[in-house]
Amino acid sequence: MDFTIQSKCGKARAATFVTDHGEVQTPIFMPVGTLGTVKGVHQHELKEDTNADIILGNTYHLYLRPGTDIIEKAGGLHKFIGWDRAMLTDSGGYQVYSLAANRKIKEEGVHFKSHIDGSKHFFTPENVMEIQRTIGADIIMAFDECTPYPCEYNYAARSMHMTHRWLDRCIEALDKLPYKYGYSQAFFPIVQGSVYPKLREKSAEYIASVGAVGNAIGGLSVGEPAEDMYAMTDVVCQILPEDKPRYLMGVGTPINLLENIALGIDMFDCVMPTRNARNGMLFTSEGTINIKNKKWEDDFSPIDSEGLSYVDTTYSKAYLRHLFASNEFLGKQIATLHNLSFYLWLVREARAHIIAGDFYDWKEVMVEKMGKRL
Repeated sequence: MDFTIQSKCGKARAATFVTDHGEVQTPIFMPVGTLGTVKGVHQHELKEDTNADIILGNTYHLYLRPGTDIIEKAGGLHKFIGWDRAMLTDSGGYQVYSLAANRKIKEEGVHFKSHIDGSKHFFTPENVMEIQRTIGADIIMAFDECTPYPCEYNYAARSMHMTHRWLDRCIEALDKLPYKYGYSQAFFPIVQGSVYPKLREKSAEYIASVGAVGNAIGGLSVGEPAEDMYAMTDVVCQILPEDKPRYLMGVGTPINLLENIALGIDMFDCVMPTRNARNGMLFTSEGTINIKNKKWEDDFSPIDSEGLSYVDTTYSKAYLRHLFASNEFLGKQIATLHNLSFYLWLVREARAHIIAGDFYDWKEVMVEKMGKRL
């Protein structure tokens, strides 16, 4: 996976990485398609309207439904869902964290019950690598434990060391597993360590030492204050190699994206733009809108004056409010397309300002706007 930095502005980077399913320019936001679908959005809309170069799927959910047998028979997830651009799969470590009531973590791996039917399953570093080979994403993640917040130091330390041991097992397993569909997969290990700087330093040093083509930062955006997120990101980015992409997992708000780009992060994913859209919360270039509010009832202006996508130039705030008030599915679809278009517009604007050399001045203006409720 070739990674080339085109420009820097302070710690912020504008770069490009190349996969066998196309080129991706960074900073980049990856729409979350947990089950092989970005909820409510056609693949052609992702490509033509939001112009997404890469999307994300989830190993845990795809393993349960439709299952790896179906995906393999289809020729991999790209063919199964009709997506010919880049794709990344999370390893399931976050689901191990989020489904705490239904799992038991041991050195060997994680025993868990399906949230669908209660059936019992066992994830190990080895079989998670095999599952991700079968799913066939361009970028695959190491199996890790995502610690909760708050988290005691001793627990965070034990978990971090186990994540490192799991990483070694992932690498050993991958060496024995051939690619399945005629294209390569890039492997990213994950830095852990909760909100403890010394643990984050130690983990980042270990992850950097394995020499992977890219690196990820996990265990943040799990309830900790934003200041702690930024502090841990800064610590880690000073250690992870500069010539490889850095992926901050599960982050976040528009402000989170901008502040972490400023610290040297290249890649993001989060369900926030799609989930919030389905609840009527829109992110715009001037601030946040609750489209359900009565104030938009007779506002016939575009959803966003920037005209970020065809939905912004085709539909008015008043029409979108009417759709939500009427509980029409189209309202959620329009809102989802808008929010994804906004997130991708935001990271592309960030890239343009990094190249122009005025990123930090632009960021301060945008952070102030993004903090407004309209």
